[in-house]
Amino acid sequence: MSAPNFPPLMSSLAVEGAIDPFEKACAMAALGCDAGLIVHNVTANHLLAALVMAPEVPLEDAMAMLPACGVGFQNALGALAPPEVAVHLEWSGGLRVNGAACGRLRVAASDTAPDAEPDWLVVGLELPLIQITERPGDAPDQTALYDEGCAEVDPVSLLEAWARHTLVWINRWEEGGTKVLHSEWRGLAHGIGEDITLDGCRGTYLGVDERFGLLLRDTDTTHLIPLSTRLETP
Repeated sequence: MSAPNFPPLMSSLAVEGAIDPFEKACAMAALGCDAGLIVHNVTANHLLAALVMAPEVPLEDAMAMLPACGVGFQNALGALAPPEVAVHLEWSGGLRVNGAACGRLRVAASDTAPDAEPDWLVVGLELPLIQITERPGDAPDQTALYDEGCAEVDPVSLLEAWARHTLVWINRWEEGGTKVLHSEWRGLAHGIGEDITLDGCRGTYLGVDERFGLLLRDTDTTHLIPLSTRLETP
C-alpha cells in the first residue's frame, strides 16, 4: 500500500497492527510533537487516522475542529465516491453513509476546561471499509464504506483527501470564524428536528449554537450541551 501524500503543513506517521492512531497521536501530542501530524493505520478492513492540532484559542472554540474534520470528510468522500452516496454528520462525531452509521470522529485535548487554551487537540477518524461481523443483518443501522457503493474508493486516496479538505476548513475557520463552517456543517447534520436522548435528557434536537453546542428542547426549557462534553480522556 502506497504511503499517503499530505499537504506541506502536515506530516505523516504510519502505524501497524493493533496500534490505535488516536491514542498514538494523543501520546505524541503530549510529548510536544508538531501540529499537523497525521498518524494513520490503513488495512483491508479499516481506515484509522488522527490529526494533531494546536488551535491557540479557548477549548470551547477549538472544539470547532471536530465539525471541521467532519465537513472535511464529507467533502473528501464526496469527491471520490459515486454521486448517489450521501454523507451526514452526527453532532457527537458519528459518520453516516446513506443513512446508516459508518464509523466516527473522536476528539481529545490536553485540557478539559472550556475556557482554557489547550496545548493540543487531536481528532481521530475511524472508518470501517468492510463489515467483518458474521451476520451483518443483526445490525441494520451499521454499515461499512464498501457496502455503500464505494468499493472503488482507495483508502489512501481518501485519507489524503480528508487531510486536504480538512486543512481548507481549518483555514476558513481561522480566517472567518465559525459562520461559514456552521452553515456548511448544518447542511450535513444528521437528526436535527428529531427527538433524541442525550446525557439522560430527552427532547427535540433543535440544532447548535455559535460554538457548536447542542440545543435540546424538552417540555419546559432549551438545554445547551457544550461540544466539549464529547471529549475523550487520552
